[in-house]
Amino acid sequence: MTNRTVLAPIDVAKAYFDRDDRGAPELFELFAEDFTFYFPKFGLGKGVREFVACMSGLLDRVESIKHDLGRTSFIAAGDKVIVEGISSGWMKTGKEWRGGATPGGRFCNVFEIRDSLIQRVHIYLDPDYVSEDVERFLWKGRESRW
Repeated sequence: MTNRTVLAPIDVAKAYFDRDDRGAPELFELFAEDFTFYFPKFGLGKGVREFVACMSGLLDRVESIKHDLGRTSFIAAGDKVIVEGISSGWMKTGKEWRGGATPGGRFCNVFEIRDSLIQRVHIYLDPDYVSEDVERFLWKGRESRW
């Protein structure tokens, strides 16, 4: 039997972002063995191996990312935690984004957490953080507000 600290669902979600931003290997201690996830353009995945493959694809282009937890909302409803916030960071090309000031960087995650472990996380964001995919942008000529 392991002596694992029992955390409230919101505390698990906050620990996820803290560990993710630090690149801490103990991030995966927060996940159930057979957790599932969704990430735009990747689709659905299951388990650590597929999650690492998904994040590796993202990190091929992203140099650094930081979630602004001071400007993030955490809403708990039973075993679900809905998180809405902003991130900032740098692409490997040297381009920067800052959620709220540039097009990229707003996100919403929906966690399902039981027994202090993430069972499911669906991540909703535009992975084109610095708007490089302008050819397929649908609202050409519109002045945007971020």
